[in-house]
Amino acid sequence: MPLTEAGIYAAALRLIDEDGAEALTMRKLATVLDANPMSLYHHVPNKEAVLRGVTRMVGAQFRTVTLQDAPWQERLRLLATDFRTLAHRHPELMAYSFSHQPDFIQHDDPFWMALTAIVAAAGAPSSEVPEVAALIVAVVIGVLGAELNGALHQWANLKPPGSDAVGGDAPADTASGSTGAGTAGPDRDHMFRLVMDTLITGLEGRLTAGRDSQDSGRR
Repeated sequence: MPLTEAGIYAAALRLIDEDGAEALTMRKLATVLDANPMSLYHHVPNKEAVLRGVTRMVGAQFRTVTLQDAPWQERLRLLATDFRTLAHRHPELMAYSFSHQPDFIQHDDPFWMALTAIVAAAGAPSSEVPEVAALIVAVVIGVLGAELNGALHQWANLKPPGSDAVGGDAPADTASGSTGAGTAGPDRDHMFRLVMDTLITGLEGRLTAGRDSQDSGRR
C-alpha cells in the first residue's frame, strides 16, 4: 500500500497511544509502516511535523452536542466535558500537545468556534469574547494537563498544614484512560465538575458586574 500523509499520521497515533509522544521516532514509524525511513520525508519533513499533523487529525475528531436553546452554563459544561473525553481517548498525545504545542487550537477548530459562540451567548461584550474564551481554554487545558500527568491526583491528596488526618479510605478514582495517576484518591470526574462550577460562577459574577457598571454609567 502506498504511503500517504493520512496513513502516516494514523500509524503515528497508534505508536503515541502505546508508548507516548516522546518515544516516537521516524525509524519506528517507518518500521510500523513497513517502509524505508527516508521515504517518510517525501510526505512529512520531521517528527515535529508528524506530531502536529496527528494533533490536527485528532482535533478534527472533536464533536459536541449543540444545545442552542439551553442555558449557556449547560452548554459550556457539556463542551468542556466532551473535550475532556477526547483528551482521555488519546491521553499521551493530548498531554504532549498541551505542554508543547501552544498553537494547537486554531480559530477554525470546532472546539474554539463552539466556545466563542457560548461566551457570546453568555453576554460577554464582543470585544472581550476572544480573551474570555482564551482564559476558559487556559483553565480547562491546565486542569486536564495536570489530570493526565498525575499532578492533580497528587495535589488533591496533599494534607492541609497542621492537619491531623492520616490514612483513611479515599473515594475511588473512577476516571479512566489518563496517564500517571493512581487508582485511589479524589474522584477526578467530581473534581472536573467542581472546576467548571467555579469557572462558571466566576464568569457569571464578572458578566453581572459588567452589566451593573454599564447601568450605573447610564444613570
